[in-house]
Amino acid sequence: MVSAPDWLREELVSLAWCWRLSRRDGVVIGLTSHDRDLIVGGVPYRAAPGMKPSALETSDSLDASTMDLEGAVSSEAIAAADLDAGRWDGAELTLFVTDWTAPDAEPVTVARGSLGAVERRGAAFTVELQGVTRALDQPACPATSPSCRAMLGDPACRVDLAGRTHVRRVVAAEERTVTLDTPLAPGVMTFGELGWLEGAVCGLASPVIGADGDTLTLAEMPPVLPPLPLRVRLVEGCDKQLSTCRARFANAVNFRGEAHLPGNDLLTRYPGG
Repeated sequence: MVSAPDWLREELVSLAWCWRLSRRDGVVIGLTSHDRDLIVGGVPYRAAPGMKPSALETSDSLDASTMDLEGAVSSEAIAAADLDAGRWDGAELTLFVTDWTAPDAEPVTVARGSLGAVERRGAAFTVELQGVTRALDQPACPATSPSCRAMLGDPACRVDLAGRTHVRRVVAAEERTVTLDTPLAPGVMTFGELGWLEGAVCGLASPVIGADGDTLTLAEMPPVLPPLPLRVRLVEGCDKQLSTCRARFANAVNFRGEAHLPGNDLLTRYPGG
């Protein structure tokens, strides 16, 4: 067991909570419950006295641990628009305590994990921290499936996305349908992804669920769309079928599925049926 540092053993402790959050788009911020900004490990932690964790409980069991975080929306740290847009969903978080009189002292990590969906009520928000043991709830091995289990371009698929990533401009948008300035080849964007590169929506992305010439149908649109046109990054998609993997990508050797495995219908057959 790791012993507590000397500063935490003092009769009077000048303790400050610190949060280090890393969003999926690469943005990293630090927040502290102290009334002044701190520098810990070279990272600035801005004062956010309104943020606080719920009751913490530690154990040596393998049960999935969770914790609630509450705080006030700050335009300089966690903007309401970013919460509503889902930028903070899935962010990695490390919660630790440090001595605010000596920020260079060894901190004590209390919890780490990833953020669940963020809920906002007026000027306040609540988010659940999902502990690292939550990963143990995942299947130990993949289940068989006729379609590919890999994501296009990931280490299992190995398709190079460099030549399958395109930059276009969205010139019109209506509900979940956007219009591009220049169409792509037929069929390449279905099940692909559109990422916004400009304006207040920069960094957000949405799956493409339908494509017809220069028109794309998205799974979701940003809550508020800045004035058009806007540059977007388009990553081609795949329907995860063996025929597509072989004909379009010449990548059947890396197909992560069992396209020819007999299904449950074989078990229900009867002689002469």
